[in-house]
Amino acid sequence: MRKFALLGWLLALAAQPALAASSPALQPVERQLSELVRARPGDYGIAALDLTTGETLSVRGNEPFPMASTVKIAVAALYLAQVEHGRRSLDDIIKGQSARNLMNAMITHSNNVATDILLNDLGGPTALQEWVEQHGLSGMRVDRTIARLLAAKRDLYDLRDSSTPIAMLNLLQKLDKGELLRPAGKQYLLDLMAKCSTGKNRMRALLPAGTPVQHKTGTLNGLTADVGFITLPDGRRIAVAFFARNGSDRPRTIAEAAWTVYYGFQARNTFRMQAASAPVTATPSTVSYQLQR
Repeated sequence: MRKFALLGWLLALAAQPALAASSPALQPVERQLSELVRARPGDYGIAALDLTTGETLSVRGNEPFPMASTVKIAVAALYLAQVEHGRRSLDDIIKGQSARNLMNAMITHSNNVATDILLNDLGGPTALQEWVEQHGLSGMRVDRTIARLLAAKRDLYDLRDSSTPIAMLNLLQKLDKGELLRPAGKQYLLDLMAKCSTGKNRMRALLPAGTPVQHKTGTLNGLTADVGFITLPDGRRIAVAFFARNGSDRPRTIAEAAWTVYYGFQARNTFRMQAASAPVTATPSTVSYQLQR
């Protein structure tokens, strides 16, 4: 079975469409990330996008990883989209709880029972997969409820319920651009993600105190993930996706990768500002990309 799962993974990887290439200006940061994860056991997938400039970077960005609880962003977005179309309400009572309370439990506390209640009310994994396909999120698939996922024999290379880092980044970008939700619904979901109480030792751990982070974590035995948005001091927002499979000390590696992304994009903007004010003399060498602590 493992052999067939691996074959399926390779075929899916080959079928991935050509997505936006990493930005040349961010290649030094990308190389540093590659060196970071190469020195650690396990598999890592990283993708980041400056939502203002469109500049991107990725490390194994087209490789599928289990989504685990990061899929809950999609569940929330679909439910809120149906609220916007008048099909549902946050005040609806489902299984004895309001949808509003279920949404809060799902995103801020990563409650699996709340997730499956909302997902089943929406029509189950099939309905969510249809929504994923409607929005062109190639590289992401939803097959099971959280309960069925957790009950199944663990295979971290199973294509079911997986996403590539790039596909997750596309979901985040569409959320940010208002392609999934209207402004009120989008802000409601981002506010919940800002209150996420799980994964304090992941992307938030090494960022400067007070850095705004809106995110959702994912965890399975052998799998650690964290995806969302990081806001830089100048107000620019970076969409990020970090997936770590197997190995050890995965949260620490994600924290270091997030730190590298944060300062790498910040340094890139410093160079851009220098180039704008002195286009003849400014060169990339005037900005240090060696992000050492």
